[in-house]
Amino acid sequence: MDIFDHAHSLKKGTSAPLADRMRPRNLSEFIGQEAILGPGTLLRTSIEDDTLSSLIFWGPPGSGKTTLARVIAERSKRRFVAFSAVTSGIKDVKEIIAEAKQDLKYSGRRTILFVDEIHRFNKAQQDVFLPYVEDGTVTLIGATTENPSFEVNSALLSRCMTYVFAALEEGDLRAILRRALEDTERGVSLDVSDDRTVSVDDDALTHIAGHAHGDARVALSGLEISVRNKPADESGVIHIDRAVAEEAMQKRALLYDKGGEEHYNIISALHKSVRDSDPDAAIYWVTRMIEGGEEPLYIARRLIRMAVEDIGMADPRALSVAVAAKEAYHFLGTPEGELALVEATVYLATAPKSNAVYAGFGRAKADVRAHGALPVPLVIRNAPTSLMKEIGYGKGYKYSHDYEDAYVEQQRLPDRLADRTYYHPTDRGYEGRIKAWLDEFQARGAKGVGRERNKVKKDIKNK
Repeated sequence: MDIFDHAHSLKKGTSAPLADRMRPRNLSEFIGQEAILGPGTLLRTSIEDDTLSSLIFWGPPGSGKTTLARVIAERSKRRFVAFSAVTSGIKDVKEIIAEAKQDLKYSGRRTILFVDEIHRFNKAQQDVFLPYVEDGTVTLIGATTENPSFEVNSALLSRCMTYVFAALEEGDLRAILRRALEDTERGVSLDVSDDRTVSVDDDALTHIAGHAHGDARVALSGLEISVRNKPADESGVIHIDRAVAEEAMQKRALLYDKGGEEHYNIISALHKSVRDSDPDAAIYWVTRMIEGGEEPLYIARRLIRMAVEDIGMADPRALSVAVAAKEAYHFLGTPEGELALVEATVYLATAPKSNAVYAGFGRAKADVRAHGALPVPLVIRNAPTSLMKEIGYGKGYKYSHDYEDAYVEQQRLPDRLADRTYYHPTDRGYEGRIKAWLDEFQARGAKGVGRERNKVKKDIKNK
């Protein structure tokens, strides 16, 4: 159960990955997270004084959450038990809590319970911690890469202090890499034979740090791959230059959690960049999604949504372009079809914008929900039977094509909503033409409007 078993760590020796070997053993070795762990901060003081309350550590992978838990385990005088929610279940939690109760009862020693990836427990399962956090049986430290506002039980969250871990800065990662190069007990020297030395160019370190995306594990793994796969020269030196570093890092994935908060952050950034008519930002964010492994058809669906929500009748072709991009990807696949998605993104970003249809739909939906199933006016009801005709269905209906300019005055909305206007077109793009036609149509009635409407229809066809 205890993933911090030191005996196990010693047995692993040089077989352990570099990232595991180089984990900080104490606060003085911990690099980064100065905002929450610098000298004099509340968290650092509570660790040094062993006065921790229950905590939630939230941050991206490789930012130091589990590492800090290890440091706490080393320093605390309390019993420390840790496990991962990926490999253990609620049954294990209950056994730990039972042991914690016994320990507290007979020795007076409290227990710190570290739960890695606590978001893997659903909110109902997280309820098991609540009473024991409240009565002090355990001090809970939960680590998560997901936003705890969404993934942690609100009652439990309210009883914990939440610390947000930022992705490590590039300078922090360079310092971590240099330490791995200089440490003769745990560093890269263990990965090479005694007659070999390692030399790494500064620009190679910079490349590894810059392409690790704030993740110390990724950076250390990149260095380890570089060293293990580069043969020594005649003088016994394993020389890591930028080209070697680039090759080692080229397979590293971008930070893009398809099921978590980063997924929603990036799709939000794409949608708002399109809405704000910024093609450069839109290209960047859609590329982040593609390179991060997002399902391309999900991207296509979101582009279609943008076409109808933010562009609408200002450019009716936007919907056709977005749907065509989906079909193009279906036909071409990856990687050729990805360009169709990017092209559609640029089209949407540079199209005139209108949410008039979207807003009109919202107003109509509100009325439908507020007023229920209002009756259809008799004049526009269908009357397929003689009985329906006798009771007034369709009585007085005017067939617009029988009238000059196909214009008629008759009721088409329910009585209670007869004066409603749902669609308020803007004057942007093609919708400006629609607005001009509607304004003139409503102002002039039938006179001459049919010709203007036919002109608009012709324009639509020509476009």
